[in-house]
Amino acid sequence: MTMFEGIVPALAEALEKKGYSELTSVQKAVLGPELGEADALVSAQTGSGKTVAFGLALAPTLLGNSERFAQASAPLALAVAPTRELALQVARELEWLYEFTGATVATCVGGMDMRSERWALERGAHIVVGTPGRLRDHITRHALDMAELKAVVLDEADEMLDLGFREDLEFILDAAPVERRTLMFSATVPRAIATLAKGYQRDAVRISASGEEKQHHDIEYRALCVAPADRENAIINVLRYYEARNAIVFCNTRAAVNHLTARFNNRNFSVVALSGELSQNERSHALQAMRDGRARVCIATDVAARGIDLPNLELVIHADLPTNPETLLHRSGRTGRAGRKGVSALIIPNHARRRTERLLQNASIKPEWASPPSADEVIQRDNERMLDDPAFSQPINEEERAFVTTLLEKHGAEQVAAAFLRFARAGRSAPEYLSEAVPFKPSAERGERPGRDEQPSRRDDFGDSVWFSLSVGRRQNAEPRWLIPMLCRTGNLTKREIGAIRMQPEESFVQIAADSADRFFAAIGPDHKVQGNIVVKRLEGQPDLSRAGYNSPKPDKKPHRGKSGFDANAPKRKFEKRDKPQGERQFADQKPWAGKQNKPKSDKAWAPKPKKGGKKPS
Repeated sequence: MTMFEGIVPALAEALEKKGYSELTSVQKAVLGPELGEADALVSAQTGSGKTVAFGLALAPTLLGNSERFAQASAPLALAVAPTRELALQVARELEWLYEFTGATVATCVGGMDMRSERWALERGAHIVVGTPGRLRDHITRHALDMAELKAVVLDEADEMLDLGFREDLEFILDAAPVERRTLMFSATVPRAIATLAKGYQRDAVRISASGEEKQHHDIEYRALCVAPADRENAIINVLRYYEARNAIVFCNTRAAVNHLTARFNNRNFSVVALSGELSQNERSHALQAMRDGRARVCIATDVAARGIDLPNLELVIHADLPTNPETLLHRSGRTGRAGRKGVSALIIPNHARRRTERLLQNASIKPEWASPPSADEVIQRDNERMLDDPAFSQPINEEERAFVTTLLEKHGAEQVAAAFLRFARAGRSAPEYLSEAVPFKPSAERGERPGRDEQPSRRDDFGDSVWFSLSVGRRQNAEPRWLIPMLCRTGNLTKREIGAIRMQPEESFVQIAADSADRFFAAIGPDHKVQGNIVVKRLEGQPDLSRAGYNSPKPDKKPHRGKSGFDANAPKRKFEKRDKPQGERQFADQKPWAGKQNKPKSDKAWAPKPKKGGKKPS
């Protein structure tokens, strides 16, 4: 008797061996009596145990009343996954789950040796796991026999449609027997998934597992505001501060992955890259290096990291902001799995604070807004970890005692401790010193409407401020609409910290909040230049607007061309048609295309032109 009632005994035994004490919500949902042997459309969050869930759901269909499988021949079940990594991961999960059933699991994955896959299919397999394109190739080449198929599972169905596999999926489902079970698992159920389910499922049971709240509970979200120039340095400090056993850094492009990989390798991080340009062998080696501890940091794109499950992943860093809430949840869902805690840190440049706030609101996430760990905080954290190191609580054995005594006698306790400290710090990357950034205060805490522009509509009550001069003015086509973004980007400012701007022909005066003036002046660098050659000077007091070339507005300006000013109470004037001047009346009726007037006429009589070929007149 096992603690898992209602599960095939062989699978329950495998769960106990794996260390399962409780099933997740989606795993419990697929075991409900309402599902039975019916088709199912299941929506569950990333990291909720979907692979084990459909393995449990398939068991009654594949085994029937038997406890073990018979000799393998044609496949009984087919599982389709969007990427190579996820397909291989699904295969590993099903292998241990069906260990005591005698099941044979084969893989058909793009990028692997197709001949080896064909031989495995010829030898026989109970369950086949693969990617859409490679499965279609095997079906087309008659290597994959679909005649005995009892069930088809689509894992991460929404992602497969996003990647353009709809045609391949429809081909696979059309090739499968009509009398089969079809299980679709997806993080979300957009219209495209609903349409696919309607076309290829029969009376499907809709299951929505509530795993999102638990996932958010297990993940600590941190929104870290940085100056744009400090983005990479902030990532280094976050990695050093947490010292996670495994960490993954997400980028939006392969170029960004390559850049950060080179940068972190130079900083003594044990790092691997994961992007679409790598071969399957390279990607497998990278993941294996993360699993066995040879690498601790993985830098990856979204597509390459789809479905990755690293057991010791404790930290997720968003080097580039995700484009939508679904991507944010997917990235963050790599950590905080199976009851383990994790941290998801978003690196947010100052100019992207509002966009990030909207992104988090749409994802129903309430993060902690803060600044990245400073160099001093990283060093302090290192010291705390060193003091709590288990090595200090272990007793000294006899082999060590003699040499310890020698060290103390020769160098003294203080010198030995200092040497130990140097040795411990030598293998770590030094933390980076960051520009001071003001933590962002969300709109809800300010009592403002979300999404409101950072710049207030009025500057009358700007408060204490410092004026700066910039060596660019109207003659250089300077305008506030490009001065403000430039100052925010290079000076580590927000729009709220910039007050009035006074333009002159050869220079501009900018008002900066007093609390931000020192930070701004330090952020632009020791040469005090922005945008290449624009010199910034700090002024003492108010700018001198009386210099030559400055034209202040004139309130008592005379009306243009002697016209009277506007008076709302003045009586309306009647329109009177005026007689045109003599010169104008002369040509008033003349058509615009008419010839010139008073042109002298020719005195010569008109004569027809001689015909060609005719005789000339004598």
